[in-house]
Amino acid sequence: MKFIIPFLIIIFAFSGCTAYENVISADGSTSAEKIIGGLGEAFNNKTGINFTFNPTGSASGINAVIENRCDIGVSSRELTSDELSKVTPTVFAYDSIVLVVNAENNISDLSLESIKKIFTGQIKNWKYLGGNDAQIVLIGREAGSGTRDGFEESTDTKNICKYRQELTSSGDIITAVSNNPDAIGYVSFASVKNNIKVLTVNKKTPDKENVISGAYPIRRPFMTVTKKDAPLSKNSEQFLKFILSDEAENIITKMGAIPSD
Repeated sequence: MKFIIPFLIIIFAFSGCTAYENVISADGSTSAEKIIGGLGEAFNNKTGINFTFNPTGSASGINAVIENRCDIGVSSRELTSDELSKVTPTVFAYDSIVLVVNAENNISDLSLESIKKIFTGQIKNWKYLGGNDAQIVLIGREAGSGTRDGFEESTDTKNICKYRQELTSSGDIITAVSNNPDAIGYVSFASVKNNIKVLTVNKKTPDKENVISGAYPIRRPFMTVTKKDAPLSKNSEQFLKFILSDEAENIITKMGAIPSD
């Protein structure tokens, strides 16, 4: 009997190791949740390897990789020079960031210059843009959000926006805008739902051609990050190869983003 217990311990230890090795953990951008989730599901169906994603924001995902708390991080903003010294990025898609207003708002297009003036408080009433006589309610993402960084960099409003509310997910912004006829916010195009109105910018829609050419000016990358000079598991290597495949390209396109070249 004394030989059985150690034998069982070995079996359970081996089983736990096997289960762990069949899971890839990722952490990061809330804006990329839909796309990375879809890619993870397709990868699981193809390989049997489970992919889990924790949508905590771009900065959190990058830090989780640096601190060895997950295998892969997902960012929806460009990396800082300090981050680039610690992690390796792989861009798998591009996303347009769109301005959203309440469905009752009669504004349909804004120039990039008007957007800058709205979000920095220089234009405070919709009537100056051809809309109703109502104070503009500015809603944005929290500091550290990839969507916020991408929006502010594209509109030259870094750290000077006058937000009424700062929310922690694209879903929260959509809900807030859909409930307030005077609100304006920005979200990932892949996050858009039917209960809000998407504005064109400089009379350009956020389609593939306009985003790639730069005619639609507000865009950012979706990228994975892995720790520099640290070996990747075979499963993680396989996943990173998969998200750049033709199969993944089809999934990315169906979800409203633009596959990387």
